[in-house]
Amino acid sequence: MIKKTFFILFILFAFCSEGFCLTAHGVALNGDVKYKKGFDHFDYVNPDAPKQGVLKRASVGTFDSLNPFVLKGTSAAGLSYVFENLCVQSEDEPFSMYGLIAETITIPESNKYVEFKINEKARFHDGEKITPEDVVFTFNTLIEKGIPTYRKYYEDVLNAEKISENKVRFNFKSGDNPELPLIVCQLPVLPKHYYKDKEFEAGLDMPMGSGPYKVKDFKPGKFITYERDENYWGKDLPVNKGMYNFNKIIFDYYRDEMVALQAFKSGEYDFRIENTAKSWATAYTGPPFENGEILKEEIPHKNSTGMQGFVFNLRKEKFNNRNLRKALTLAFDFDWINKNLFYGQYKRSESYFSNSELASKGLPSKEELEILKPYKGKVPDEVFKKEFSLPETENRKKARLYLRKAAEILDEEGYGVKNGKRINKKTGKPLEFSILLSNPAFERIALNYKQSLEKLGIALEIRRVDNTQYYNRIKTFDYEMITAVFPQSLSPGNEQRYFWGSRSAEIPGSRNYCGIKNPVIDDLIEKLISAKGRQNLVNHVKALDRILLWNYYLVPHWYIDYFRVSYKKDVTHPETTPDYGLGLDSWWRE
Repeated sequence: MIKKTFFILFILFAFCSEGFCLTAHGVALNGDVKYKKGFDHFDYVNPDAPKQGVLKRASVGTFDSLNPFVLKGTSAAGLSYVFENLCVQSEDEPFSMYGLIAETITIPESNKYVEFKINEKARFHDGEKITPEDVVFTFNTLIEKGIPTYRKYYEDVLNAEKISENKVRFNFKSGDNPELPLIVCQLPVLPKHYYKDKEFEAGLDMPMGSGPYKVKDFKPGKFITYERDENYWGKDLPVNKGMYNFNKIIFDYYRDEMVALQAFKSGEYDFRIENTAKSWATAYTGPPFENGEILKEEIPHKNSTGMQGFVFNLRKEKFNNRNLRKALTLAFDFDWINKNLFYGQYKRSESYFSNSELASKGLPSKEELEILKPYKGKVPDEVFKKEFSLPETENRKKARLYLRKAAEILDEEGYGVKNGKRINKKTGKPLEFSILLSNPAFERIALNYKQSLEKLGIALEIRRVDNTQYYNRIKTFDYEMITAVFPQSLSPGNEQRYFWGSRSAEIPGSRNYCGIKNPVIDDLIEKLISAKGRQNLVNHVKALDRILLWNYYLVPHWYIDYFRVSYKKDVTHPETTPDYGLGLDSWWRE
């Protein structure tokens, strides 16, 4: 009997060293793949879309590198168009991977390795055939020289090895991680021969990939142009039909979002995703919108929206007090901000897995309690007894009530008031901290938070820096508080280690912005990764969610369950849009 928590349709059964092996064109975590062997195209594309025209987009900030795989420098937008992965993820399934460079995927019953057969047609842009040696080179190089998070992401992979002229195998340290084969499917493949006489860490060497586009031209910090490769080896694959329809894709760089928005309204570029509620409500007006030259659309999705918030850096001693963090969370007046600044467009994030079945709600279920029971006494008592909730301040009376609660907590924690300032009674130092920002849209949010904190006697300094300085300081954790986003898939797994894992807390460039070092969270992440069956995974994620929430590691912000997009009238998308993405690569120009 096959015991794996994922199933593969159109399976080729064969005996191998690990018992039964399953070979297929695609794999899904905790379910069946939607698209059967021999499918023609994804449902959310137009297979007859014309291949023509240019799509101009905008990016804010700057870039000084064409290498997205290393920590050094700021890489240009859109480089994923150049590099191809072993497999591609569909956008209308929670987590399914289909062969791209890999023609087939083989997984044994033991789940101790994953094997890929390389597509015979797969070529790099210089015409060189993609080989198992390239895959092995890529894996080893990313582990040794790539962004540190690669080591964390692939830490359960023992090694990669060539097993034949067209097959490569990734051996695992154990068979306990059902998600690991799909994670390896996401590996990009780089040309070994190209780097023979080049430094891998070099920033502005013209990149060599195997994707649908090549870099045609660029000027650091100004623009980058991608040109569709007419000889692209994978253009007729089912996963690529109806995709990559623009002859060129150009990213122009702007110094900030407001300048970029004005450029869009002036017709300087073609497509824009709007992330600012006020701009969406008030700025998309004028002749181009009134005469239909530019269109506005809200496209719903079913993505897990994860968590965004003001992050406490626990590497700073002042934030190592959970109750202090709770008090600072109670001071954030979301309802006023949503009504007066966001035009009511947002919902409050009360989960690290918002907008999904993974979000914890109410009291823990019986199954969740069984998972949480071993941690009793090591996690906040509220995890077991209370429903997590955040302040609802629809009127000023309630807002004052929560500020009083915050003041009471601060008093209990030894932060008294002297001359209008909160003072740590033990050290005599005032309670004050700074928030580091690069996006001007967050200044008004931070200013409102600053005003609330002032009522408690707490001083908040708002420090805005340019994008380059901001990203460099983020990489080295040089901040007290920042705004951060923790995106979540519908099948959480290894990535939780570098969001919340103790080992990632000190790895430069990791996503553990909070600096969390909690043995309970470490243990729960490992159990989550090895969870068997969808419902078991969901229960473990909810348990993790509760522990993260009740520890008040950040001040939760908000989420929205649709994309706000605006584009020129001759830019078109298929009638069917995917549930779990925008599907922009399936758009075209009339």
